[in-house]
Amino acid sequence: MGRRKYELTDETIRLYGRTLHRIRAVRDFGRVDKGDLGGFIEKEKNLSHHGLAWVYDSARVLGNARVRDNAIVCDCAEVCDNAKVFATACVSENARVYDSAQVFGRAEVCNQAQVFGSAWVHGNARVHSDAWVYGNANVYGNAEVYSDARLLRRYL
Repeated sequence: MGRRKYELTDETIRLYGRTLHRIRAVRDFGRVDKGDLGGFIEKEKNLSHHGLAWVYDSARVLGNARVRDNAIVCDCAEVCDNAKVFATACVSENARVYDSAQVFGRAEVCNQAQVFGSAWVHGNARVHSDAWVYGNANVYGNAEVYSDARLLRRYL
């Protein structure tokens, strides 16, 4: 596995019937210092030990969700089910990414936005406010989805 960058602490929360552990950095990397506390993950497979990826604050990652590369999940954001957040993407505030959704590239999902289903948000795209991106929707480039927008793409 290489050099570990965090450990699971004894501080736990229960969410959807699952136990999540707060993480603590065991070495310096990126903007994280050894000893810094992070957010909550269910298991080590949720957060890669490689790259600068980190779960901050009270953010939560659970199920088979993965955060890797240099991606961050922070504030009270949640990533769960089979969702993936990678490259330099950011999921923040009260945003949720779930089901089999993917957020990658330099994409950002924030505020109360939700990305779910098999949706992809990537490139420099930004999804925020109370927007939902779901189904097979693909938001990319410099696109911005916001307010109460609902973006769905179905394949027939």
